[in-house]
Amino acid sequence: MYDAIVVGARCAGAPTAMLLARRGHTVLLLDRSTFPSDLRQSTLLIHQPGVAYLEEWGLLDKVRASAAPPIHRWLVDFGPLVFEGSPSPYGNVTEGIAPRRTVLDKILLDGAVAANVEVREGFSVEEILIEDDGTVTGIRGTDRSGRSIIENARIVIGAEGNNSMVASAVKAPEYHQRDSKICTFYTYWSDVKLHDGFQVEFYPRAYRGVYAWPTNEGQLLIGANWKASEFDEVRKDPGGHYLKVVDECAPDLGARVRAGRRVDDFVGGYTRNVFRRPHGAGWALVGDAGACYEFTSAHGITNAFRQAARIAEALDEGFSGLRPMADALTDFEKRRNAVELPYYDFTYEQATLEPPSPAAIQLFAAIHNSQRATDAFLGLFAQTTEPADFFAPASLSRLIGA
Repeated sequence: MYDAIVVGARCAGAPTAMLLARRGHTVLLLDRSTFPSDLRQSTLLIHQPGVAYLEEWGLLDKVRASAAPPIHRWLVDFGPLVFEGSPSPYGNVTEGIAPRRTVLDKILLDGAVAANVEVREGFSVEEILIEDDGTVTGIRGTDRSGRSIIENARIVIGAEGNNSMVASAVKAPEYHQRDSKICTFYTYWSDVKLHDGFQVEFYPRAYRGVYAWPTNEGQLLIGANWKASEFDEVRKDPGGHYLKVVDECAPDLGARVRAGRRVDDFVGGYTRNVFRRPHGAGWALVGDAGACYEFTSAHGITNAFRQAARIAEALDEGFSGLRPMADALTDFEKRRNAVELPYYDFTYEQATLEPPSPAAIQLFAAIHNSQRATDAFLGLFAQTTEPADFFAPASLSRLIGA
């Protein structure tokens, strides 16, 4: 019997498995994919807190060695106002990074292997084993040879995204559900340059938006946003709708795109806005399996890393007998929510893509007049500025008064 079975070996599951194994626990890590492999539904961006975890885990140098450029400077063009700056740092970390998932996920998986995690690629989990009293005891699945296998563990961890089999099997309670507001389509381009000195370009407009940042091999990820209600129409001709929105929102970027070369297919979709209780008898959830929301702020990977670090701490306390497992995991949920819910609210509010109110215009004008405020505002997207601090009445009064 293993201490833990982790279902899903990408940016939530692989670090969770690695950190548990580094603490001396026996871990089985399963994924239906083989690596390296792409994860198409990912906008790649890792913000400063996520980069700090890569550095702490000893993996950042490998990500940097992949030639994914560091991301420091942002250009956010609202039309009447253009913000230029760098998100407030996270400790000593000033850079973001956006490696392709073929690169990142393999580095994370190799880190788990180096920590003595038992990894099985190409493994399809078909059933979560649950006792009559509701306690999860293991999994049943099929390996690459087609052999049916049952494995048992003290805890089974779902790390396989919003459509988690583990979450579905245990009927994990959901809360903070909200309607999806935006959809997106994006792809990758070569021979397209960003504005000199900037690594992020973002063009929010009324019910539309365009974003771009660099990844490996000199390519840019460039995407466009619409209201979620338009998804079925947009998907009929994603290329045509995409180029139209890029031209409307960012004509200069549109010209650069048309002079470049598209090197991949369009990827599109929208996501649920939901939090789940991430623990129960014999099971836990980490990453998007436990909490996911609109991707306009690109928080998914950063959240997954933070959750992996904190759930590994909680599980270690439970396995070691330092605390009852239920208490440790309840505390994990509280810590997760304390950090993520304010960013969930902020992301959902700006994901409406509605025209700014007069009060918002006044606030944007005040931010624009202060480089420090601009960097703090960008830090809301990078999770280096806490929304409660930025939007505190006293802070806003000082800012607008100044």
